[in-house]
Amino acid sequence: MSQPSPTVITGIGVSPGRVVAPAVLMPDPIAEPPSGRRLPPGTDYAAEAKRVGAASEVVRAALDAAADRAQGDSADLLHATAAIAADPTLVADAEQRVVDDRLVPERAVWEAAEAVAAQFEALGGYFAERVRDIADVRDRLVAELTGRAAPGVPAHEAPFVLVAGDLAPAIVATLDTDRVLAIVTGAGGPTSHTAILARSRGIPAVVAARGVEAAVVAEGLVLVDGAAGTVTVGPTDEQVAAALALAAQVRTFDGRGHTADGHHVELLANVGDPSDAAPAAAAGAEGVGLFRTEFGFLDREEAPSIDEQVTAYRRVLAAFPGRKVVVRTLDAGADKPLPFLAGDPEVNPALGVRGLRTAARHPEVLEDQLAAIARAAAAETAEVWVMAPMVSTVDEAQQFVAACAAHGLPVAGVMIEVPSAALLAGPILAHAAFASIGTNDLTQYAMAADRLLGAVAELSDPWQPAVLHLVAATCAGGAQQDRPVGVCGEAAANPALAVVLVGLGVTSLSMTPRALPDVAALLAVTPLDECRRLAQLALAASSAADARAVVRAGLPVLEELGL
Repeated sequence: MSQPSPTVITGIGVSPGRVVAPAVLMPDPIAEPPSGRRLPPGTDYAAEAKRVGAASEVVRAALDAAADRAQGDSADLLHATAAIAADPTLVADAEQRVVDDRLVPERAVWEAAEAVAAQFEALGGYFAERVRDIADVRDRLVAELTGRAAPGVPAHEAPFVLVAGDLAPAIVATLDTDRVLAIVTGAGGPTSHTAILARSRGIPAVVAARGVEAAVVAEGLVLVDGAAGTVTVGPTDEQVAAALALAAQVRTFDGRGHTADGHHVELLANVGDPSDAAPAAAAGAEGVGLFRTEFGFLDREEAPSIDEQVTAYRRVLAAFPGRKVVVRTLDAGADKPLPFLAGDPEVNPALGVRGLRTAARHPEVLEDQLAAIARAAAAETAEVWVMAPMVSTVDEAQQFVAACAAHGLPVAGVMIEVPSAALLAGPILAHAAFASIGTNDLTQYAMAADRLLGAVAELSDPWQPAVLHLVAATCAGGAQQDRPVGVCGEAAANPALAVVLVGLGVTSLSMTPRALPDVAALLAVTPLDECRRLAQLALAASSAADARAVVRAGLPVLEELGL
């Protein structure tokens, strides 16, 4: 009997790798407690209300414990989710609903969480990004109050592919990668927390695979291609054999990125916490293309001292003696609100006072940070470059370069995250020593699409030709001023897109260290002229899907490399 034809579902590949394994569907979420369900007369309402606080403490402790076992982005996100579970506003609101409205605790929690989620959704920006996390905490609280197991990944004897409508970051951050070989979601976007965590943990993943839950048969075999963004339901024996052969390959990076004809492309690492530096160096990264300094400022009522910052920065610089480390100054506001930088409420925080703009109101924070970076640089041998986030004008670039020079930091650059900066790259780079493109925000602002909103995931894609044209404009500005232009957004970790970026004129690519071997392998077999040819094809495409398809079709070696 002939084998049934496979069904291929196309989504957005966000973390490369090919996996063949049985599909396991995420169980249904915690059901909403019946509306209006109340406690019977004579109940000790105060005692019932206290159960909410007790449940909050149990959930918070469990999440913090999981965070303590995790590292980097995973730990940060788990701690942030734990903070939501312990939020006194949420707990107090739920307790009040028990006492005043006589609601059963689980219903009170549900309604209180919905109220908080609605407020966050209305605020937009960072707050809207946390709505999924609020729902996760709500479900955990309801489970604790009703004696059910906390939401999570189902048990399964053999390793599997996890298929879900969507996944909370807290779940992705704690996945057992020996059991969960890949993840597929029907919702989500390429720069969602789920996608970022999957990449950082090296879990092949496809998001925005619409209809996948209905198409997948529980326990049925699926082939996930995290680079191509496809999910093959019921793969053929030949497809299975090829995927298993590729999975058996172990790829490493020798520490120097280059095209097939020897053109050097710096392959650098993104570092979000000092603890990430040593593993990045061990992975062969040529340096650090993005050192996010927010780790030292988050969850604090006041800014860290200069001495505290120096100690933390030196840990990263010490891991890369004699090599380049690009330090990004504080990227606060919008998605990273900080109490000591708080200003007037903003209707649209994503378009408000964030990044370098915060220095206009709080110049002392930037001055202290530059002083700390300069001291750390003087104490170590790393080649320290400094860049500012959210630069939009020539004047901002000029002022930042001058501020760096005043602290003895001669290599000062800018992040290109908004279209205005891309279009003015030439004039901006007449002052700045380099540019680094943050493709996550550049895509968001160019396409007017929230990068964490699954409903617009197709727009929030760095393969969008409009975004690639802005990258090309930035590179043209860099060439005009003889300045290097790098990419430190998530796009750099996609091997096929990395080829396009190099073809557009990008000189360095910074990514999660796990992506270095794959990007290096593809560049090493692709001549620079071919990179340029493929880049022009991508620019001429009419959509992100077409750009991705035409480039992948022009790189048949992707199949051989399993990318």
